[in-house]
Amino acid sequence: MNLQKLLALSLTGLLFVIQPSSVRAASHREAPITALDQKADITDWYTFVDPERPDRVAMILNVDPFLEPSNGPNYFPFDPGVLYQMKIDNNRDGVDDITIEIRFQTEVRAPGVFTGFVGNLVGIPGITALDGPGSDGLSLRQTYTVTMVKGATRTNLAPNQTLYAVPSNVGPRTMPDYNALRAKGVYNLPNNVSVFAGTVADPFFIDLGAAFDSLNFRKGAGGGVLSPSADFDDTSNIAPNSLAGFNVNSIVISVPITMITSDGKTHGAGEKEAVIGTYGATARQNTTVLQSGTTSTGKGDFVQVQRMGNPLINELIIGTGSKDKFSTDEPENDAQFASFVLDPLLAKIFASIGIPVPPAPRTDLLPLVIYAPPICPACGSKDAGAVADLLRINLGIPPVNGPQAKRLGVLAGDLGGFPNGRRLNDDVVDIAARVVAGALVGSKYDTKIGDGVNAPAVQPSTKFPFVAPAYSGRDSTHSGPGQPGCPSLYPNGMCPVQ
Repeated sequence: MNLQKLLALSLTGLLFVIQPSSVRAASHREAPITALDQKADITDWYTFVDPERPDRVAMILNVDPFLEPSNGPNYFPFDPGVLYQMKIDNNRDGVDDITIEIRFQTEVRAPGVFTGFVGNLVGIPGITALDGPGSDGLSLRQTYTVTMVKGATRTNLAPNQTLYAVPSNVGPRTMPDYNALRAKGVYNLPNNVSVFAGTVADPFFIDLGAAFDSLNFRKGAGGGVLSPSADFDDTSNIAPNSLAGFNVNSIVISVPITMITSDGKTHGAGEKEAVIGTYGATARQNTTVLQSGTTSTGKGDFVQVQRMGNPLINELIIGTGSKDKFSTDEPENDAQFASFVLDPLLAKIFASIGIPVPPAPRTDLLPLVIYAPPICPACGSKDAGAVADLLRINLGIPPVNGPQAKRLGVLAGDLGGFPNGRRLNDDVVDIAARVVAGALVGSKYDTKIGDGVNAPAVQPSTKFPFVAPAYSGRDSTHSGPGQPGCPSLYPNGMCPVQ
């Protein structure tokens, strides 16, 4: 059986089902513990073969959801108290083998200034650099370190180099050329590693308002069942994207494949050594002390606050009473959560509105998150590993870009997309909904369910760091279609401000 057919047939084993409890997009405030700790909240996790350099793999960890671009004066720095982690299992046992740790440090360079960023005002020039000339107005500034951990060995990936995080886009007076400023935050490190950290436009896309209103999808989107023309359109949105206009904090890294495989080599798609499992995590020290007039200090070991492998897991599947346990537990212990998918609530909702779904128990939806065909065609029973929520990717499958890249990924015959890793354009909402409805059980259940939001508000790039620049705080607004000054739905979901 060819790889494409295997990928399509096994989607039900690799996807978790959607359950509409506490939904705020892909892990946007999905659990009680992260609703109270927004800085440690992982919004999305992506892993894909680098389209510029197919000998490298890119990983993106997005945190801190729903950032309003104009929300000064301090905007949205990373939290120095959070340990940001990118974790890799490269020997198919479901347990971490490599961790990339990112830590931030904050300095206030002009404590008498009323805001973190100022430019072309009171003799301070516009911010055109992250350090040196042109950085005078950058009062609140962050640096960060990137460390690779393999067993007891810790390696600084940026020795003798200072890495600066890119701040939010305040506006054209303060930052006259934001794109040029952002470009200075892209770092090429030794050993062909590239890194970026900063505020960006949130790439996730979904019509949250319609989903929250008891699946009251827009008429233009067919009430939740897309027309053939809308279904085949991978670039247009016929419903509002609720994430349009909001920023998010992003950490992006691209590393050579040979740096993270178990044997330090590249492999073809048919070799099990080509397959890895990944997830992002955030952690805090188990004791935090806050003192008046000083910054917080942490004590003790780091304790995991949040994790994310596959999208749409915690907030859409795990019951509210188990969400915090899921967030803080390790992926290799995920078998304890399997009962949540045997009789999914969303399938019952679909049935109640006339969409045919297979009867429960839905064993076809049991999250078979193990190393097995088709993502790992050479894997046998001894290679399965623990049941674990890991975003698995076959690094031997080349990247798919341009017109060949389909928002529905493997469902549309695109082997470079979800669930073989996850790209920024993969429409995981529609993919998962269709699997819940039984699209892979038979043609009877192949309903073209979709929310009408088929693409990110701003198209990502095929060049590092891939994510789009942050929205301008001064020159963007959330005014919607039909409101004054915004007669129609602009492509990026935002209306221009003069």
